[in-house]
Amino acid sequence: MRSGLSAMADTGWPGCARSLKGVILDLCGVLYDSGEGDGVAIRGSIEAVRRLKESDLQLRFCTNETQATREKFVAKLQRLGFDICVSEVFPPAPAAVAVLKERGLRPHLLVHDGLLPEFDSVDKTSPNCVIVGDAAENFSYQNLNEAFRVLIGLEKPVLFSLGQGRYYKETDGLKLDVGVYMKALEYACDLKAEVIGKPSPTFFQTVLNDMGLQPHEALMIGDDLLNDVGGAQHCGMRGVQVRTGKYRPSDEKHPTVTADGTVDDLAQAVELILNQRRN
Repeated sequence: MRSGLSAMADTGWPGCARSLKGVILDLCGVLYDSGEGDGVAIRGSIEAVRRLKESDLQLRFCTNETQATREKFVAKLQRLGFDICVSEVFPPAPAAVAVLKERGLRPHLLVHDGLLPEFDSVDKTSPNCVIVGDAAENFSYQNLNEAFRVLIGLEKPVLFSLGQGRYYKETDGLKLDVGVYMKALEYACDLKAEVIGKPSPTFFQTVLNDMGLQPHEALMIGDDLLNDVGGAQHCGMRGVQVRTGKYRPSDEKHPTVTADGTVDDLAQAVELILNQRRN
């Protein structure tokens, strides 16, 4: 396997670090691995976040986490030792609520119990759309079939998916993600879901707008080649993949998406960025 430096020699990265104004980080698989309790911080990631915050770079966190409210999710990260506040974290649920209110939609929710409070302000009577998130154990046949029945009964069915990941990593191994169940509902109802979350360009643009930056001024670092790296590149950013979380060696030979850089972990990425900015 190539080293971090040689793996990036043909992409112009990390030389572009000199012109960077902001960094966007994925969370699960980059900062920590989820699992029992709060999960486990990935080695060097707490210090890497601290170093970025002490630099002149803006820092935001872009996640497809949909098993808890943003406040509870951030509190978990703080317990793990990360210096992160709620306003810096961009998950799909608040964005979905904004879309629902803007379009006057009433959702049927197929989401994790921990996420339900995010939708307290939304009218859910007589649903005219379905929202699917990472529902974990709530992805039963009964619950999927109920969502299917709502969609198939609508004249103009609307399906929102809070991300489209295939799988993610927990401390005990890989787990199926929301994209698998999104595809099942798409197939059953012969429709296309609207994705709120990565890799949606609109979702990435929301983060860039908050930073006041143009895409070429920001760098995305994630463990998901398609949704983190590919999504960021499609938006005009550079994307770097870490070899932690859901990373697999085959990612470095993917036929359609090539990361601008591949590094062992977040700590190495931050070291390369800050070294380039000093030189």
